[in-house]
Amino acid sequence: MLLALWGTRVMAGQWPQFRGPTGQGIADGRPVAVVWSEKQNITWKTAIDGRGHASPVVWGNQVWLATAAPDGKVLGAIGLNRATGAIEHTVTVFQPAQVEEIHGDNTYASPTPVIEEGRLYLDFGTYGVACVETASGRVLWRNNDVAIQHGGGPGSSPVMFGETLLIHRDGQDQQYVAALDKRTGRMRWKRPRTAPYRENPITHRAFATPLLYEQGGRTLLISPAADQCHAYDAATGEELWHVRYVGFSNVPCPVAGGDLVYLCTGFFSPELWAVRLGGAGDVTNSHVVWRYKAQVPEIPSPILVDGRLYFVSNKGVLTCLDAATGERIYVHRLGGNYNASPLYAGGRLYFCSREGLTRVLTLDAPPQVLATNKLDGALMASPAAVDGELYLRTETHLYRIEERTP
Repeated sequence: MLLALWGTRVMAGQWPQFRGPTGQGIADGRPVAVVWSEKQNITWKTAIDGRGHASPVVWGNQVWLATAAPDGKVLGAIGLNRATGAIEHTVTVFQPAQVEEIHGDNTYASPTPVIEEGRLYLDFGTYGVACVETASGRVLWRNNDVAIQHGGGPGSSPVMFGETLLIHRDGQDQQYVAALDKRTGRMRWKRPRTAPYRENPITHRAFATPLLYEQGGRTLLISPAADQCHAYDAATGEELWHVRYVGFSNVPCPVAGGDLVYLCTGFFSPELWAVRLGGAGDVTNSHVVWRYKAQVPEIPSPILVDGRLYFVSNKGVLTCLDAATGERIYVHRLGGNYNASPLYAGGRLYFCSREGLTRVLTLDAPPQVLATNKLDGALMASPAAVDGELYLRTETHLYRIEERTP
């Protein structure tokens, strides 16, 4: 099966970017494991040097991860054999002479790469963007002209559209979206954020990953930032509309379905907004359909399945809403603390906690917890799932998990 993404064609059976082929945490139809432990249903477990909260990406017979030295002085990537977990490539991409101090929950390799046939694209925020040849591990190009002051370290993952790599730069000093030519790394267009900011530079920063979404025959780049979310034409960078709110240090990625997009407004009093697509200019007063204020996450992204929105707060409270109306269907306390965004695979929801637990739930209301699975190490990176294989990255290892035939 082929999926139309990024303005190109992508083979199903790959996990090419943050939150998978659609950018919304939805896996292919293959069921993945429900139960696992350090001694059960582990196909392989590989130690990963350095630190990183970037999710794994999967293409063909390879799995790739961004990683960094704890002090940020070495930034690079690791390529593994998908079947065996053996490390095939260890690539140093950047060695910055000076690094920013990062937030205690962040790493210097938190943005998830994008992968396609033969090429891996890595964004290390202020330290640069680079392209690696996946067969050899050779660095094909670097772009060091996108530096900003993050105020906490890099966080936004890139997305790909056609022949461009789209990046966020929402720092304390500059705020813009840019498109880089994926063959050369040169900038094709750059669009500064247009809505006014508050005076304090700290409130200008954001760390969210944008969403590509088809609507009305055009691909939109739904692009959250501090105090505002914009929709751009992904091909040209033309700003189509924006909404304004009060919130900064935004992390959750938007999700969309039908003619609605759902976004979280950021720290300190996050809300979840449903915004009707369309319109022009500032559509805050005309296109915001509903708002929800209780237990909205500041870090994990929401997930949209069968007309329902599911989201887990940083402190482990799961909420399910009717996506059309914003009416609450249920609240369920999972427990634990959450940074990773949820996954939907094989008819089940997967929530990974900082305590190393993954809770597997049904879509019932209220939900049934099918399993609570423990690994050694915190789960900060969002999971990947493809062809019945589940990939989980802890602080020290990458796991391939799948049902084992007795």
